[in-house]
Amino acid sequence: MLVEIPDPEVILSVILAFIVGLGGLYGYYKIRPFIKSKSDMVDASQSERLEYYERQLIDMKIRLDALEIQGIEQKTEDPNLELKQFLEKLAKNEVQEKEVVISQEPEKVPEKPVSTPKIANIEHTSPTNYVLHLITNKAMTSRDIQITLKKSREHTSRLMKKLFEEGLVQRNTESKPYTYSITEKGIAKVGEVQTNSTVV
Repeated sequence: MLVEIPDPEVILSVILAFIVGLGGLYGYYKIRPFIKSKSDMVDASQSERLEYYERQLIDMKIRLDALEIQGIEQKTEDPNLELKQFLEKLAKNEVQEKEVVISQEPEKVPEKPVSTPKIANIEHTSPTNYVLHLITNKAMTSRDIQITLKKSREHTSRLMKKLFEEGLVQRNTESKPYTYSITEKGIAKVGEVQTNSTVV
């Protein structure tokens, strides 16, 4: 196997380039400490700022120590005196509150029962007829009707919508929640139901 040796000019140029590179690196590292970069300038301002804050902290620590020493000299009697006085006042207040609570008798507030309107005994096989009887005397909200019917809110809403669309009830939209009152057509239907129930 034959190995070809390159020309001496090529070898010299590679060696020369290597030496120039080493010389450049050496020169850069020697000159670098004398060149101030922007980051070094920022570091200098930050170090000045840190020194300022350090001096402030030392000064505050000295003042705090001086205040503690003065406080200890002034309060040589009992360091927990204020705490004891506070606890005594608190205990007195608790005793007074207990006496006040014991002297007051609890007032009984009568519960207001949910009133359901009294209606003549009718067989309300149809919720429509029952609702019409409910609102004959006074206007009612759908919530009142729901409680009286003991049905769900959705069921009551659908029923009232159906009655409104049939013209049996009138919806008052000026107040919230809506109130429902009976119309002439509804009164006529109630009359029919009552005559039918008395006949049967």
